Amino acid sequence: MSGNEPLALELMDLLGVENVITDDISLKVYECDGAEFFKALPDVVVFPDSAEEISKIVKLANKYNRPYIARGAGTGLSGGTLPINAGIMIAMNKMNRILEVDLENRQAIIEPGVVNLMLTQAVQDKGYHYAPDPSSQQACSIGGNIAENSGGPHTLKYGVTTNHILGMEVVLPSGEIIEFGGPIEEALGYDLRGLMIGSEGTFGIVTKAIVRLTRNPQAYYTMLGVFETIDDATSAVSNIIADGIVPAALEMMDNFVIRAVEEAFSWGLPTDAGAVLIVELDGVEAGMPDEADQIIRILEDHHTREVRTAKDDEDRKKLWTARKRAFGALGLLAPNYITQDGTVPRSQLPKMLRFVGEVSKKYDIPIANVFHAGDGNLHPIVLFDKRDSDQVERVHMVNKEILQACVDVGGTISGEHGIGVEKQEFMPLIFSEEDMDFMITIRNIFNPRQLCNPKKIFPIDKTIEITP
Repeated sequence: MSGNEPLALELMDLLGVENVITDDISLKVYECDGAEFFKALPDVVVFPDSAEEISKIVKLANKYNRPYIARGAGTGLSGGTLPINAGIMIAMNKMNRILEVDLENRQAIIEPGVVNLMLTQAVQDKGYHYAPDPSSQQACSIGGNIAENSGGPHTLKYGVTTNHILGMEVVLPSGEIIEFGGPIEEALGYDLRGLMIGSEGTFGIVTKAIVRLTRNPQAYYTMLGVFETIDDATSAVSNIIADGIVPAALEMMDNFVIRAVEEAFSWGLPTDAGAVLIVELDGVEAGMPDEADQIIRILEDHHTREVRTAKDDEDRKKLWTARKRAFGALGLLAPNYITQDGTVPRSQLPKMLRFVGEVSKKYDIPIANVFHAGDGNLHPIVLFDKRDSDQVERVHMVNKEILQACVDVGGTISGEHGIGVEKQEFMPLIFSEEDMDFMITIRNIFNPRQLCNPKKIFPIDKTIEITP
């Protein structure tokens, strides 16, 4: 878009020239999210500072019949912020304020651009934290977490984003500013708050959120179980839960990931292990050692060769840093990677990990595994070079077979990354035509002109359906 076009001129008049980007070189920064396999350029990027400004931007989009999309930190992994039809990208970077902290009611009011970890850092000295902790929490914004209903390692005990959002201020596709939910824990009426969370930015733009704060645990007990095989590690997961123990987190890394993390950071992980399990307990200190002993016995029953216990908080943080930087470490091993997040019943983890290994060999494509084992939320990381068209084709087949296998064992195609553009074609694996038509009808009530983040979630041929 030329800076002289009528829409660009109106946006500059509204926001100031410094808050509008139209040149091609600067726009390249916004051509993809963390799923850099998919790319498309917006016509213009704008930086609003309030819900009122966003409302006016949306009304201009309607006036000029241009699509628009809100973008947080760009850490999404399903192409959810891809501007397929170009249009206006609304960057939420300036709306990053923590507006109010109410410890008496264990709540905070924030803007959507607040980085996940920064909210915890703002309240941790007062004994609180924000529980959802995606692996990208050092960069991802809570607005984006709301759009995707993000999870993280500690969601096994604490739940995903929807369990921690009480209310939202939203700019609808009409430009109207409304509120869903509120500070009251149990609101009457339809749960429109819950409907908005996880809608991947297709219902409107969140401009403010009331979030639940969680009291810091009295104590942590963090262990690293070292296994010779992935089979033994994944088999132990179900037995821990079946024994009546619900850890705060249960995470697995395979040998591929262990070696990558060690090569990048040298944190002392056993590079000859087939897999490691991070098991963390938190809560009241009394009785925790007994529960930890119970877990260690289960790990030993599944042939762990060693169980390491974090000696102090520094040890614990080092272990979690290793886990959360695993994706970055894998970037050293291949020019490109794409991460799936199909989810299966925990009892199916050994079978699924064996299947992933078979698919890797079948297509001669390396696959690393680091995932939320306690939730059955797989994260096979498919490594490749997108400059090689044959590899790209094989990667597509790998993804298709893995997601089909997840569904076949009673699972689903996404646990937290969302559908975006990446998994649109796989929606019929879990939803019938009638299911999708019903969901599209709901979307079109909020977004009848389909200007708000168009052509996402549903197969492309279904997204053109508009209710009168």
